[in-house]
Amino acid sequence: MLVNCVAYHRGERVADIPISEIRSQLTDPGCFVWVALKDPVPEEVERLQEEFTLHELAVEDASRGHQRPKIEEYGSSIFVVLHMIDAEGEELLTGEVAIFVGPQYIVSVRRNSQQGFTEVRRRCEEEPDLLKHGPAYVLYALMDTVVDRYFPLIDRLTSEIEDIEERIFTSNTTRAQVEALYTFKQRLMVLDHAINPLLEVTSKLHGGRVPPMCAGLQDYFRDVYDHLQRLKQSTDNLRDMVSTALSVNLSLITLQENEVTKRLAAYAALVAVPTMIAGVYGMNFRHMPELDWAYGYPVTVAAMVTIDLYLVFRFRKAKWL
Repeated sequence: MLVNCVAYHRGERVADIPISEIRSQLTDPGCFVWVALKDPVPEEVERLQEEFTLHELAVEDASRGHQRPKIEEYGSSIFVVLHMIDAEGEELLTGEVAIFVGPQYIVSVRRNSQQGFTEVRRRCEEEPDLLKHGPAYVLYALMDTVVDRYFPLIDRLTSEIEDIEERIFTSNTTRAQVEALYTFKQRLMVLDHAINPLLEVTSKLHGGRVPPMCAGLQDYFRDVYDHLQRLKQSTDNLRDMVSTALSVNLSLITLQENEVTKRLAAYAALVAVPTMIAGVYGMNFRHMPELDWAYGYPVTVAAMVTIDLYLVFRFRKAKWL
């Protein structure tokens, strides 16, 4: 689906145009066209390939989707893929946006994501002095927006791991807590797969040899790179917290098992003493002491109770009961 197709001249919006008028707009060197597509059919992408002479390998990647974040140069144009992450309930769903950037055009192809770039277009149009830089500045604005949208997800995951840690220490360790930690780790990996490759992509736009069309905008792309570094540090911290929480959780499970073992051993000892005494007097030998004594039975029971009470006292003092 075609979302927008707008022509700009020296940073100022000219008009919304149909795809058939793109070539007539590009006759002016000071003009560029910004096209946005959402979940397009192959015919729409092929039409734009003809209008802008897009490289067939880049078009193939944009049409298939499921690409890792990357940047590729094709002559005077570049092709960028970014991951877009939507939070749906407790799940993180991964979409992507493929961006074709040339001297006089920028085409964004968004797939499997509900997050649009209407606000990005409005912000760019309110800054005509910056929009004069052309498609390269729009690329920066798109990348900056995608990266900034990762921060609320990091905050959400941070709050979630803190809640899990609190439950670990305030309640008995359960299978649900272990499953929650592993589910959390899977969501963290979704973010990690979006951020880490993007660091390499952004580094190619501000350091060393940069594409000619991005020259003069290195400071802007460096700002995006700094944001990504912060995000990477946050994901690394969260990964360490998950590992620590798993270790603590397993340690608590071991402690709980030890407590149960001590309690069972204590109860077994309480039963063992009367069983031993009763076993001695149940051997039925003809000559045994106290068999004919009138107070033999109550004295034996009293001895059993006394010994068990003493054991209970010692076990409680040792915190086994």
